[in-house]
Amino acid sequence: MYQSIETMSDVTLLGLLVGQRNAAGLLKRADGSLSRLLCEDSGGDSVPATVLRLRVARELTRRALAETLLARDVLTSPQSVRDYLQVSLTGREHEVFMVLFLDTRHQVITFEEMFRGTLAQTSVYPREVVKRCLTTNAAAVIFAHNHPSGVVEPSQADNMLTQTLRDALALIDVRVLDHFIVAGNGILSFAERGLL
Repeated sequence: MYQSIETMSDVTLLGLLVGQRNAAGLLKRADGSLSRLLCEDSGGDSVPATVLRLRVARELTRRALAETLLARDVLTSPQSVRDYLQVSLTGREHEVFMVLFLDTRHQVITFEEMFRGTLAQTSVYPREVVKRCLTTNAAAVIFAHNHPSGVVEPSQADNMLTQTLRDALALIDVRVLDHFIVAGNGILSFAERGLL
């Protein structure tokens, strides 16, 4: 059965990172081809060890940053938010829209990839965001999405979406604290730009 890096245990990932042959052998026997397992975008072509280790390191970094983010008030550690979003969204070949759901003390309840789109756009449904806010009992949110094009500037559609979401969430007393765009090595904050 096919398993992605995101679903592997930390121990398995660490084994792969340090090059333990047992971890790779176990994965090969359990899940078929290791290259297929770890190279979703290559159509099953073989993955060089360096690329494999970089993917594993990236996933472990994302998990560590997520753990850090869950333990803090996001307003007192904005760099943790930026770091997590940068690692989570950089390098994606399609647009992804994420939401960080926060409690009244601005601590993270959960964060989710809510919508996935194409190279140039993602359809975001305000009704679904509102429903999820009610389900998680969120008091505030932070939005984030990526621009695979590498252009960090918000489009008119990005601005309109942010305003629509802010208005919809205001009806249920949920504050929108920020909306980040991640593109290439850059990250833009709507709040810092005065766009919220």
